[in-house]
Amino acid sequence: MTTPADNNQEKRANRTLLVTMVIVVAAVLAIAVIGFIFMNRPDSFIEGQVEGTTNRISGKLPGRVVEFYAHEGDTVHAGDTLVHIHSSLADAQLVQAEAMKQVAASQNKKVDAGTRSQLISAAADILAQAEAAVTITKKTYERMERLYSEGVVSEQKRDEAKAAYDAAVASRGAAASQLSLARDGAQREDKEAAAAMVEAAKGGVDQVQAVLEDSYLTAPFDGTIDQVYPEVGELVAMGAPIMSLLRTDDRWVTFNVREELLADLPMGKEFDVMIPALGKKEITVKVYYIRDMGSYATWRSTKSTGSYDSRTFQIKARPTETVDGLRPGMSAVFNDPGK
Repeated sequence: MTTPADNNQEKRANRTLLVTMVIVVAAVLAIAVIGFIFMNRPDSFIEGQVEGTTNRISGKLPGRVVEFYAHEGDTVHAGDTLVHIHSSLADAQLVQAEAMKQVAASQNKKVDAGTRSQLISAAADILAQAEAAVTITKKTYERMERLYSEGVVSEQKRDEAKAAYDAAVASRGAAASQLSLARDGAQREDKEAAAAMVEAAKGGVDQVQAVLEDSYLTAPFDGTIDQVYPEVGELVAMGAPIMSLLRTDDRWVTFNVREELLADLPMGKEFDVMIPALGKKEITVKVYYIRDMGSYATWRSTKSTGSYDSRTFQIKARPTETVDGLRPGMSAVFNDPGK
């Protein structure tokens, strides 16, 4: 049987528990309010990436990789030899082109030398025979002309002598022309054609030599060998990349930001970014490139009212001074200027 004393004791216990719960809830609320008021909100960051100019080293010569003079991670300077590529086919083409050049040069020399002396002598003999024929026919014609005037021979005989004399004169002229041609040598057109063949042969040699120049590929600028693609002994095609060269003096940071931040990041704006890979070092960069990334990079609003679609822009900023150890692929972070 419950006594009044027991009831009072139970009521006091319930009242104590209720007060304790109220105090605990009030303390939790107070701590939450204090934390909300005094705790710093986390910073809003925009993260980008360091990039650099990479050049793929390739050449015009298809062949086999003989030797590498630089390997991944090596620092090279402009003009340093990077790789040796050998092509037996190109070597054979050079020998063939040199032979064609020699043939063309010999033919040109033959044309320039003119007609052989034997032909000139023969033409001179023919001219001498023509001269003798003119002398004989002239004397015969003159004698027939005198006899015709004296009435000894007929007019027909005189005309026949005249025709023979005229024919001899014409033959002498033809023989003189042949001797002149023999002495002058080849025609101007033949000489020009022979000279053109020599130039064409030289061009063939130059073309093969230009290809063979790429048997030793050199560095176009100072940089670091980023990646080597083939192995020694492998065949490479014309224009195939042999290695990639990372330029030493060209670095920039790329950020993708929503368009409402463009007002805080105009062209030429300088701001500080933090590089975690360099011990959270802060560097100053300057905006030099702003470009719309297109509709595929548009942030779409999920609200029917109170918001709008925002396009994404790519911003590139270059360090204002050289930063040791800054390499492509490193992260770059800066505070969101819109927060």
